Amino acid sequence: MAVQLDDTDRALIAALQGNARLPVADLARSLGLARTTVQARLERLERSGAITGYTLRLGEAARAPLHATALVNIELRAGPAVLARLRSLPAVQVVHTTSGRFDLLVQIAAQTTQELDETLDRIGETRGVKGSESLIHLSTKIDRRG
Repeated sequence: MAVQLDDTDRALIAALQGNARLPVADLARSLGLARTTVQARLERLERSGAITGYTLRLGEAARAPLHATALVNIELRAGPAVLARLRSLPAVQVVHTTSGRFDLLVQIAAQTTQELDETLDRIGETRGVKGSESLIHLSTKIDRRG
């Protein structure tokens, strides 16, 4: 069920993106609403799928120190097998399908250069992978993820 978000819903979501642990009473106070109104809106947003969960964002000290993106070309109809292999690699964090020159964009997080190198080797040797190009992330300049 699709839900229409109004300005209050967006303000509530923005506040939670800043700190998902804010108590409902604090949210209500910051938005100038009754606590019961905020609680009802949260329940509606959760039921509708606009909010699918609350999560933890790791700080620099707890994150893997090395990140890379592998741009992967795969053979026709090899997608399910390649995705199954990627799913089995612990350093693989996110996989997107893409349009353009590459078929998959694979985000990797590793503790060591050896782990990163081995993960890239496992991707490259996967049956159905025609080729790949890897990009090691050097620094983050913009990160708008809430």
